Amino acid sequence: MKAAAKDFETQISQLMASAGVPGLSIFVAREGERYTRGFGIRNRQTSERVYSQTVFEAASLSKPVVAHVALQLVDAGILDLDTPLSQFVGPLVADDPLAARITTRHVLAHTAGLPNWRRDDYPLRTYFQPGSRFSYSGEGFVYLQSALERLTGEPLEVVVQRLVIEPLGMNSSSFVWRDSFNGNVAFGHDDEGNAGAKFKPDRANAAYSLHTTARDYGRFVVAAMEGTLLSQNTGRVWMEPQVATPKARIEALDSTSPETEAGVSWGLGWGLEPEVGAFFHWGANPGARAFVMGIPKQRTAFVAFMNSDTGLDVVPGIVEHVTQGQHPALSWLGLS
Repeated sequence: MKAAAKDFETQISQLMASAGVPGLSIFVAREGERYTRGFGIRNRQTSERVYSQTVFEAASLSKPVVAHVALQLVDAGILDLDTPLSQFVGPLVADDPLAARITTRHVLAHTAGLPNWRRDDYPLRTYFQPGSRFSYSGEGFVYLQSALERLTGEPLEVVVQRLVIEPLGMNSSSFVWRDSFNGNVAFGHDDEGNAGAKFKPDRANAAYSLHTTARDYGRFVVAAMEGTLLSQNTGRVWMEPQVATPKARIEALDSTSPETEAGVSWGLGWGLEPEVGAFFHWGANPGARAFVMGIPKQRTAFVAFMNSDTGLDVVPGIVEHVTQGQHPALSWLGLS
């Protein structure tokens, strides 16, 4: 990897220029080597550089971390994957019998039947029998967060720090804002390159509030590949397909089951490519994008954070350079 680093860095710079991405930070693990590098600038208004220690919004890459916490609590006998969460915190939606059946497994596999986020055309309720099919939902993770906090008696940030962040040495990671981030943080940019106000969460949100560095999140991804902090059985179940995904759709609340995407499934917190043996996730907050992929059998993984709404446009080029073979997840996400 060291011998090819210069070519890789040139390629990333070209991808960023083509996509209009101001700044990017990447972590790569391959063949026992680890590489971290920052590219571009944190804020177009100030032209401050991105470094390997620059803090980015992980956006929905928050979800696998929370999934890991839930599975650690399963290992500890505190939580059961198939017990309805309503037994701990009450039903998510009053007068909705299906909502009372939602379990941790349903949330982690995105089969809870909930919208991604409640809105006028899709108010908060269940739209199909939990467990019957896939539809991506941030609302489900917020519901799970309330159960985790009730069961542990701790705010999510405290639980995550204790169970994941501190054991893995992720010293620049938090679900709530730290003033120490101010000196080296990436600002989001819209698709025209305009910098926006910095999102500084004062309360953890399980679906999207994690701030971290590529190096820190890389530690988490390597731990995911190696099964660190989980029992052997739970580590295996984490990466097992639970449900097929709908073809070319992330959210699918329609009454009829859609055609499924060939080669893409969902596990307990990760997207999966079962034939490839890969896991993945993406993130999208306003002005921020993120992507992670790991292939345990190849001992290969990468994490990329971009401070732009156009950030995911660079992902196919990075995937092609870092990994081998075709990846149907890119087609599913509309990136190829």
